[in-house]
Amino acid sequence: MLKFIKHHLETISGVEIYPIISLLLFFIIFTVMLIIVLKMPKKNIDDLSNLPFDNDNKNNFYEQ
Repeated sequence: MLKFIKHHLETISGVEIYPIISLLLFFIIFTVMLIIVLKMPKKNIDDLSNLPFDNDNKNNFYEQ
């Protein structure tokens, strides 16, 4: 089955750029998210980690 896909992809001109673009896009998004998480203040991380256990009505949109 892979030989059928490979044959069809070889007939498309410029197809070799798509894996490079997807790898770069993944690497850029992963790096940006890593930087955002590492620069996030400790208080924000604690607030986000306790969010599922918070029983306030302000965070519970489905109980109304």
